[in-house]
Amino acid sequence: MKEKIDLASGKPLFILEMANNHMGDVEHGLRIIREMHEVTKNFDFNFAIKFQYRDIDTFIHPDFKERMELKYIKRFTETRLSEGAFLALKEKAEKLGFITMCTPFDEKSVENVIKHGYDILKIASCSFGDWPLLEKAVSFSGQIIASTGGAKLDTIDKVVSFLKHRDKKFALMHCVGEYPVAKDHLQLNQIDLLKNRYPGVPVGFSTHEEPDNMEAVKIAVGKGVRIFEKHVGVKTDEYELNAYSATPEQVGEWIRAAKDAYEMCGVTGKRAPFLEKELADIRQFQRGVFASKEIETGERVDGSNTFYAFPNQPGQLVANNMGKYTIFTALKKISLNAPVMNVSRTETRDKVLEIVLKTREMLKSANIAVSNQLDFEISHHYGIDKFYETGAVIITCINREYAKKLMVVFPGQSHPAHTHKQKDETFHVLSGDVTFDLGGDIRESKAGDIVVVEKGVKHIFSSKNGAIIEEVSSTHYKGDSFYEDESIALNKNRKTALTYWFE
Repeated sequence: MKEKIDLASGKPLFILEMANNHMGDVEHGLRIIREMHEVTKNFDFNFAIKFQYRDIDTFIHPDFKERMELKYIKRFTETRLSEGAFLALKEKAEKLGFITMCTPFDEKSVENVIKHGYDILKIASCSFGDWPLLEKAVSFSGQIIASTGGAKLDTIDKVVSFLKHRDKKFALMHCVGEYPVAKDHLQLNQIDLLKNRYPGVPVGFSTHEEPDNMEAVKIAVGKGVRIFEKHVGVKTDEYELNAYSATPEQVGEWIRAAKDAYEMCGVTGKRAPFLEKELADIRQFQRGVFASKEIETGERVDGSNTFYAFPNQPGQLVANNMGKYTIFTALKKISLNAPVMNVSRTETRDKVLEIVLKTREMLKSANIAVSNQLDFEISHHYGIDKFYETGAVIITCINREYAKKLMVVFPGQSHPAHTHKQKDETFHVLSGDVTFDLGGDIRESKAGDIVVVEKGVKHIFSSKNGAIIEEVSSTHYKGDSFYEDESIALNKNRKTALTYWFE
């Protein structure tokens, strides 16, 4: 049964171009369709049979109709089919489940393509930029595929704009209009050019290379192509095939080559699933986590009490597990040099990202411009789960002989009592409300207020509705914060530092 056509993301579409290879003989045309069906029926792709329409009475100039010494005048005249003959071929293709396509080369033929109910209309390379034909072609209600052989970029730009402004669903085909195309003339990198220049427009490959060339289709698949076109026919004692048309056997090889390429390329747009053997093969070379000293039950497992060495053992943590957003806690006592296992695991990455994004929104709401790249320090004195009760986000702007920071305090959040021995601080409230407790001296502050905290003065700050504070101070030294609650100082993991790039 014929599949619904989706040129952008549906099943790959293989277009079998009959052109004039029916030789003006309906029975021979039917044979081509039948034999193409036999070689395509077991592949899970979409397939189209494509015809060409020319209204010979108007297409060829009256003075040239008898000029049989001209190759294509002779070819088009001798292979002429009646409307009924074309409809018989189209009907057969439809019964065998093919999508039907047709290339019209004149305005009268566009009318016939519409009248005969084809699924897709094709614009040939020679007609790309034929504006009278294109103006007629957009009256076709279905999808359009257009080959770009020989078209300059400015012409392609104009045709793409023309089709977009008429809300047409269409695809472009990279095509080299040489029959056949030599290997070194295929210019397959033009596929990338078209994809990058016209994002959202499907880009295919209309191929005229020698029929035995199976490499080109594989490369095209690797470049993300999902629409292919090839001239096809059947060679008999009566009818020869031209040098660029493929026999049923060659078509079968061509499709198998594409199938192999799709299988090798795998999934698109997401990370491929991992094979169990792949993961096992990689794990065997990873360093294991071992205790560098005795670790007690309930103790956090981190770089301070572990080392990494090869080989690892089944069930053991490996170095790849030890990220700063992952917290491991020993469930059993771990002896010196023993492999680290039997641990609980807590992930904090999502919570950290949530804090960063909320910080960004607060800065944006307050109309405070900041650098695109920010060095964050998230203080969570009693654990990240209690961050919105106790903590703050501190953004370091500069730290030299003088220092400047931005502190973001969330609604209902407080920063616990502490002192500094080496630095004096000046707080400038940029937005929101802040309550400062300076050794018992309570100051209710709002945007615009400035509060000075000298070294040695115990201070606490909190906010009812959220605030952003600019801190200007002498040099900030790590370890110069002395908390009244000694349990905070014992919490070596009370801060999460990261660099974040705002959009």
